[in-house]
Amino acid sequence: MHRLIVALLSAVDAAIAVAVGLAATLAPLTLLWVFGFGGGADWGVLWPAGVSVWQLGNLVPLHLTLPPEYLAATGIDADAASFVLSLAPLAFATFTAVFAARSGARASHADAWVTGVATSTAVFAALTAGAALTGANDVASVALWQAILLPTLVFAVPALGAAVVTEWREAGSGAIARMRDAIEARPHGWGRTPALIARGTAVVVTGLVGAGALLLAVALFVRSGQIVALFQAAGVDPAGSAVITLGQLAYLPTLVVWGMSFVAGPGFAVGTGTAVSPAGTQVGVVPGIPLLGVVPETTTTWLLLLALVPVALGALAGWITRSRLVGRGAVRMPQPGAREEPASSRFDDGKTAALSGLLASATVIEPEPQPTVEQESRVDEPVAARFVIALGIAVVSAGAAALLSFVASGSLGPGRLAEFGPRPGPVALAVGIEVLIGAAILLLAPVARSEAARGPGHGEGDPWAASRSATTDERPLATGERDAAPETPRIPDLDDTADLAAITAAWSAMRTPPARSEKGAPRRERGPEAVTEPIDLPRLD
Repeated sequence: MHRLIVALLSAVDAAIAVAVGLAATLAPLTLLWVFGFGGGADWGVLWPAGVSVWQLGNLVPLHLTLPPEYLAATGIDADAASFVLSLAPLAFATFTAVFAARSGARASHADAWVTGVATSTAVFAALTAGAALTGANDVASVALWQAILLPTLVFAVPALGAAVVTEWREAGSGAIARMRDAIEARPHGWGRTPALIARGTAVVVTGLVGAGALLLAVALFVRSGQIVALFQAAGVDPAGSAVITLGQLAYLPTLVVWGMSFVAGPGFAVGTGTAVSPAGTQVGVVPGIPLLGVVPETTTTWLLLLALVPVALGALAGWITRSRLVGRGAVRMPQPGAREEPASSRFDDGKTAALSGLLASATVIEPEPQPTVEQESRVDEPVAARFVIALGIAVVSAGAAALLSFVASGSLGPGRLAEFGPRPGPVALAVGIEVLIGAAILLLAPVARSEAARGPGHGEGDPWAASRSATTDERPLATGERDAAPETPRIPDLDDTADLAAITAAWSAMRTPPARSEKGAPRRERGPEAVTEPIDLPRLD
């Protein structure tokens, strides 16, 4: 696709991301203005209010300063008139990140990922700066550099990450493809280490977020009575209830991260000096926000078993990476001086022997070197690579958990409300240790030498294993038998029709491999398909 078209489409993606985010804030505020104030309030205040909410959702802290009239009407102490609101409703940041990742992947598919990512990021930054300049107000002020930089990072980082991942997985040319090919060419399992670390980390982080969402769903069901009671105690009209409900929905992803930190063990805080974790709770007075009704008053020690969830996710990631690393990383040791052929072009041992006996006079086919007992035991076990993979999955997962905890924490008001959410350090430490334990159990266990030496395609689930066992002598060979040169098979006399029919039947069997089940089908690899050269039959004149 032409680079100009890619740039235009990327610019449209960035504009849509900003427009949809701002519309999601302006729509409920407009409903509140119409039904709550009857249209009597100044409509011009809706744009600054909508921009401020959108900025907060994209990780920009707001410096709130309550006007004296509001303080006098509500009786709030003047010392609490100014505070920082930084606990972000992550629904906005999640939408921005997902839309940005989609844009980056599309640019990579169009073979112009640099142009696409750079253009979309520049357009998003320009629109963000315009919104920050036009939405400035005295009640919710922001630092201009934060109002531009932080939303731009929320968009740019996922866009760049998705583009690079797509290039790594699918590109056939370019700088990232060359780097991928150079890395994957390294022996002893090191070539697949970066991809396997990324795959294992994705499994762990996805599982942790899913566990946090499941825990939140259970808490909402169990504590639904408390949530309804807080709604009734608020005493707001239907329009206000609708706005409060929409605002709380925007905070659901934030509470999912809180649930993740609870599963990991350290838990989270709902105010200065408070703690909510499986080991116990110490909450004190909680703000009367209905959604905070999910916070339990007490916990049981049985909830400490939730720490096994990250361990199980680490074990699952280790099993997935181990199956891909050991199964494809174990190599068979060929005999010295033997010519290596592509695996996809080798014939089955029994059929190769049959065809060699029939066609040796026309073409001499070199039999595939068979490993001896000593060579079968010499398996390339990438122990160091597996250790690095286990450590890498734990470290990167801990970093991802710390990042999620950081964006899901902040201040909700003055005084004791200045500390809400999980602390990144303890969450990262707990996740790293738990995931490392689970991944190490599966990745660092000894390899079954007989299975690893055969490599993929052998053993259970291999539909050709029976034919190999019927045509291959499994007994240990003596030294003299191993060193002796194989006899050259001879073609039988072609004097009657039966011999010709035997040749035709054998050749048809060679050209038509048996149908494989879905389980035994070989995995398609990157690169050109292997081509088997035809063999010329002797003419029977």
